[in-house]
Amino acid sequence: MLSILKDAKKVVGTKQARRAVINDKAKIVFVAKDADRHVVDDLIKMCEEKSIEIVYVDSMKELGSACGIELKAASAAILKE
Repeated sequence: MLSILKDAKKVVGTKQARRAVINDKAKIVFVAKDADRHVVDDLIKMCEEKSIEIVYVDSMKELGSACGIELKAASAAILKE
């Protein structure tokens, strides 16, 4: 599932993913299991309310790498076409 992040139109980071969800532009949201809960809880809650699929990733490092960045990422979102 992470492989689709490489070429998909996406945003990386909780602030950008949250904005995409608010603006109804997010199709799938990825959340790192080791991210601080206070950082991602609001995003998870919004996704559940809007019935947006959430995919949990084992680590922030793994998510960042899947997004093609050298930094860790708490979350990312694939955008609607």
